[in-house]
Amino acid sequence: MKKQVTWTTEEWNDWRWHQKNRVRNLEQLEEWVDTTADEREAFEKTDAVFHMGITPYYASLMDPVDPNCPVRLQSVPSLAETKISNWDLDDPLGEEADMVVPGLTHRYPDRVLFYTNHNCAMYCRFCTRKRKVSDPTSMTNKSAYENLFQDLAEHPEVNDVVISGGDPLSLSDKRLMVIFEELSKIPHIKYCRLGSRNLVTLPQRVNNDFCDMLKHYQSRNLSIFFNTHYNCPEELTDEAWDACDRVAASGTPMNNQMVLLKGINDSVERVSELNRKLLQMRVRPYYIYQCDLAEGVSHFRTSIAKGLEIVKGLRGHMSGLASPHFVVDAPGGGGKIPLSPNYVVGMDEGSLMLRNFRGKVYRYPETELQLSSLTPECLHDKI
Repeated sequence: MKKQVTWTTEEWNDWRWHQKNRVRNLEQLEEWVDTTADEREAFEKTDAVFHMGITPYYASLMDPVDPNCPVRLQSVPSLAETKISNWDLDDPLGEEADMVVPGLTHRYPDRVLFYTNHNCAMYCRFCTRKRKVSDPTSMTNKSAYENLFQDLAEHPEVNDVVISGGDPLSLSDKRLMVIFEELSKIPHIKYCRLGSRNLVTLPQRVNNDFCDMLKHYQSRNLSIFFNTHYNCPEELTDEAWDACDRVAASGTPMNNQMVLLKGINDSVERVSELNRKLLQMRVRPYYIYQCDLAEGVSHFRTSIAKGLEIVKGLRGHMSGLASPHFVVDAPGGGGKIPLSPNYVVGMDEGSLMLRNFRGKVYRYPETELQLSSLTPECLHDKI
């Protein structure tokens, strides 16, 4: 390996330096890891479709000799990406069909998704928006922003805005302030969720100035939640811990949305370790996502049964705070559907028979429930 990357402390602490010096080609990648023939061929075959982009910070977490390193698997192209499953979809969540104005997807009654920009600090290889992310032509421009805010003002049923991308934190603080300011002017917008993976891939971005901005808007007419995306324990570094500390000090609650990924976090042990450490960092494990049906990511997908197995292994064995919802974002725009191991065993003489996390069965009196309301599928424990 010919690692030649050098930096000063000032550069390493500057998020703009990391953005400017992202690993974008094979020559740069080989300064960090011993690339395999698979990785080199994969880069050549995939770069035109979905660019590689890895911050020096995240590159420093990769095992330089192990191509199965969970950090490396998430960031370096694989030949498996060239294999498109019959189930894979260009727009797996059907977001474009529900886009009411450019950049604004309105699917649920009271909330919307705001697509702010195309850029991310790192381009995750399992990205569900590969069709747009890393493509500058998908950027939401200034006039689209104006139409978007106008549309929001005209829909009083909307009180929650998910600010996403790309990654909103790829924007400057000044651009983010415009978004927060405009949202805070709309009386029926009560809160927003800032969806960013920068806490994971570029914690230097979450600096004091950014957190001061969060604190400023938290004290006004807009409550802000920070939804981030840690997938494995290897990502929980001292820098990540410090960044989460700054967000928490601003009064901003943090939630984690983990994607279930084969070879990265597909075991009870891995998810347990991740979630325990996240709670110490004041980040609540909120969702486990079944990996979406995006093109070229089928090698990351586990079975849904695996997700249910993990949830069952967490419940009762860990604090409820460490037991997130397992959801499938239904293809074609169906939205998030929660899945859970079934603890209802059946009914007996007006009581529900319930199984706890240890497998013991308990009787609970339930006179209001009709047996017909419990389908055979509901009564069958699939785990």
